[in-house]
Amino acid sequence: MKNIQFKITAIMIGIGSILLSLISIVNFVNYKNIESQINSEGVQKAINSGITISSIACIIAILIFVIFAVILVNNILKLITKPFSNIVDKAGHFDDENTGEIKYLEEGKKNTEDKFSKTITSMTEELKQNLKVVNKQKNQVEAILLHITDGIISFDLDGNVTYINPAAINFFGLDKDDNTFNKIFEKIDLDVNLEKIVYLDDFTSSEQKVFINEKYINIFFAPFKDSKNIPNGIIILLQDITEHVKLDNMRKEFVADVSHELKTPITSIIGYADTLLESEYDKDTQMQFLNVISSESRRMAKLVTDLLTLSRYDNNKNRFEKAEINLGELTKKCLQNLEMEIEKKKHKVECFVTADVPLVKADKYGVERVILNILTNSIKYTQENGNIKIYVGFVYNDAYIKVIDNGIGIPEKDLPRIFERFYRVDKARTRELGGTGLGLAIAKEIIEQNNGSIDIKSEFGKGTEVVLRIPVKNREVIEKE
Repeated sequence: MKNIQFKITAIMIGIGSILLSLISIVNFVNYKNIESQINSEGVQKAINSGITISSIACIIAILIFVIFAVILVNNILKLITKPFSNIVDKAGHFDDENTGEIKYLEEGKKNTEDKFSKTITSMTEELKQNLKVVNKQKNQVEAILLHITDGIISFDLDGNVTYINPAAINFFGLDKDDNTFNKIFEKIDLDVNLEKIVYLDDFTSSEQKVFINEKYINIFFAPFKDSKNIPNGIIILLQDITEHVKLDNMRKEFVADVSHELKTPITSIIGYADTLLESEYDKDTQMQFLNVISSESRRMAKLVTDLLTLSRYDNNKNRFEKAEINLGELTKKCLQNLEMEIEKKKHKVECFVTADVPLVKADKYGVERVILNILTNSIKYTQENGNIKIYVGFVYNDAYIKVIDNGIGIPEKDLPRIFERFYRVDKARTRELGGTGLGLAIAKEIIEQNNGSIDIKSEFGKGTEVVLRIPVKNREVIEKE
């Protein structure tokens, strides 16, 4: 490289020297000519002659410069391309991997050109394949963003929307005119500042929670930056957390209900016990107080037992062995256990069992508990002299038990929540009748863990219908037949 620079410099100095010498000679001759013409012919003629000679000299100088420039360019090109020509003329290959020595083989220009052409072709094909891979990945990302349930919106630094997926449009109910940061967040009435999020992301909250269109939406703001850590815009992730909020509210209600349910009997027990200790009462009064203490203690023990049962089912720690069960016989057995309650309220109870009900394979203790719970509720919430009908049958590969009463019924607004823990339609009456508010929740857990289902239909003031379904023992065989 230094040799090239030296040669170029030398050539340029040579051209300059030649041109200066030529111009000096021409000017000297011109001067002598002008001097002689001034002496002999006059001033004007001498000037005209000088201009003509100077023009000729300039033209000659230009021609000489062009010639030398062409020569210079050719020399420079040769100097620059010579190393590359040497590389192309001499193609090398690596020796065996053990020595790692480089050897060069002289090859003809034709072979070298072929290799060079093949290399270019190979690089072109590889580039095409890489572009295909990039396009495929781009299409995959676009498909994911298009069908993902979370909303995604990206903005540039000016607040213009650069991308938005259908989920985000549905969450916020946006239209075509909502295409900027300010318009979108003004529409949902949320006070956020783009500049603060982009440039002060370490000092501002990156999450917001809003309630819009009957949904709770969690909004997460994340600035994105280039390789030099310079902000380029902002991405917003929208998540529907409605179910999480509902579950959290249910958890809070559950804790409050448990505290209340435990506090009430404990307060009664402490109050009656302190009263007995502070004063002397007759035997009848003492027995009355002791009966209240005993009743509240049993109620609290039942509540704790039910809570432990639910906990075991929630954590799949309730170990049971499935057995073959005849639902008709099990239902009649449960009715026998409830004969005293039925007689007290003078109910008319009828039980109809289809002769060909197949056996079911399930947790016998759990299913018996569910049947008792359903029958007990029907007896409790049906007025005296009421009618209760029970059907045991088989349909669509499921054995079923249907209990229909003409009791007080359940209001329509309460039906979606009757399987919630501690939920009561009439809290005062349920507590008076000794219920804990956990019976249906436990029943649902038991039936679902035995691959069955429980459905309730009711009309307030007219009665309730409860249907239990459990898969039969030989379900697969029946389906094939």
